[in-house]
Amino acid sequence: MERFGASFLVAAAVTFLLGFFLQGVMPVITLSTLATKTVEEVADPITPHFSQLASDYPEEFQRYFGEVSVASHAKALRIGRDAYIAEACFHCHSQFVRPVSNEDLRFGPVSKPEEYQNHMNLPHLFGTRRVGPDLIREAGVHSNDWHAAHLYAPRNVAPYSVMPSYPWFFDENKKPNEKGLALIAYLQWLGSWVDENGTITAPGSGGM
Repeated sequence: MERFGASFLVAAAVTFLLGFFLQGVMPVITLSTLATKTVEEVADPITPHFSQLASDYPEEFQRYFGEVSVASHAKALRIGRDAYIAEACFHCHSQFVRPVSNEDLRFGPVSKPEEYQNHMNLPHLFGTRRVGPDLIREAGVHSNDWHAAHLYAPRNVAPYSVMPSYPWFFDENKKPNEKGLALIAYLQWLGSWVDENGTITAPGSGGM
């Protein structure tokens, strides 16, 4: 019996080490050889919605981001993505259109690997639930003002929404603050690399 126990222990240890190598070490080794675009690279081209934010909220935009540029766009994308993660938006929203159940009819073209090969999508925010819609194709679906209203009081623009309100993304005048503007910029960036014909290019490759 002791020999059987020792054999099972060795087999379990070998299996664990093999699994750790194949599913833990190998992906890291493989992915480390791939070029990963920086936030600055994917912030160029600047989305038209980011430029529109400067017109929609000129004082607030100037205060937090200055002029419209690749640098200010990159700053907004970083802050917006961090806010998105901090508020656990990925708990109810996915960012991956799957090739099943006619998802492309609801959310747009099926996602491709090259879309996620950049620092804005690391770690990946694929998500598992869809209490709200998938957001990887959100760019241009709604206006900046719609997003601001939706963040401040979701049911004012989506009566059946179960999303909570986020008043801390706004100042005392109910205008978006730095995080509010950045989150809108981030949402409007998602999928900006898909053109009107549904052609997908990697972010930062000029496709919009």
